[in-house]
Amino acid sequence: MQWYTEVLKKYAQFSGRSRRKEFWMFVLINAVIGIILSIIDRAIGTTYGGSANQGVLNSIYSLAVLIPSIAVGVRRMHDTNRSGWWLLINLVPCVGWIVYIVFAAQEGVAGDNQYGQDPKAAERFGGQGPNPEPGYPTV
Repeated sequence: MQWYTEVLKKYAQFSGRSRRKEFWMFVLINAVIGIILSIIDRAIGTTYGGSANQGVLNSIYSLAVLIPSIAVGVRRMHDTNRSGWWLLINLVPCVGWIVYIVFAAQEGVAGDNQYGQDPKAAERFGGQGPNPEPGYPTV
């Protein structure tokens, strides 16, 4: 849960780097919350949109986490030494999201890069050497 709250604390921080763990834990918890809100929406009858059955609660939550979701995605691309603009690959029909998932699943670049310090530096160097970016939870 700490990884989820860390992303929310960095609400609109598009600079720096995000570890795989931070990104994927945020995605996982987001999905679980979305499923729970969809179930609640159906139970209380607040769905709309015909066959899509989008619920009011789920829509409000999705809008609330839109900016943090984009920000963590951009920081994840930075960790793989790619520009945050690669997030737009998701707009390519059929294959864009597959390419993005492959990029997001890749190990981040060891050491500092043009986007900031290595967030896994403390683990990679056994507590020696470079320090992780401030604000990252310790494992």
